[in-house]
Amino acid sequence: MPHPILNDTQNRMKKAVDHTLHEFSSIHTGKASPAMVEGVLVEAYGSMQPLKSCAAVSTPDARLIQIQPWDASLIKAIVKAVQEANLGFNPVPDGKLIRIPLPDMSRERRQEFVKMAQRLAEEGRIQVRSVRHDALSGIKRAKLPEDEGKRLEKDIQTATDKSIADINSHLAHKEKELTTV
Repeated sequence: MPHPILNDTQNRMKKAVDHTLHEFSSIHTGKASPAMVEGVLVEAYGSMQPLKSCAAVSTPDARLIQIQPWDASLIKAIVKAVQEANLGFNPVPDGKLIRIPLPDMSRERRQEFVKMAQRLAEEGRIQVRSVRHDALSGIKRAKLPEDEGKRLEKDIQTATDKSIADINSHLAHKEKELTTV
């Protein structure tokens, strides 16, 4: 049976990897994705709401994001929120829909996004190493028998290596996606 420290460490590392992958999904690759605008906060009904809670976001094709508000009175607020989010998009109201055509990305813009992805990956790796550090400290505090402690340290290092390799493989995929025209 795996040790509770190892289980906790693996769960925390998985959360760090998942968070990094979620951050990757918000990077604009030139292909439309609902994740690009779902986190935009819209002033609706007197409070700030995430866009996905007050509208349906879809991508009818690779160069267009379409937003259909649940309530047509929110169209102006959504357009304003997308513009203020400073994502580089120009929303166009079209009846009961809002269309966001994606501009072609320049080489410089693609390189900016590659650097952003690398920075996010490094933050993810730092988080994984921090979890490892906490786990190793927990092993020392637990005063386990020496052989069990060494085995646990080895298992934690294996989990760390796997998590970092996972982040690196997703980073390579994202870089390829960003640099492919």
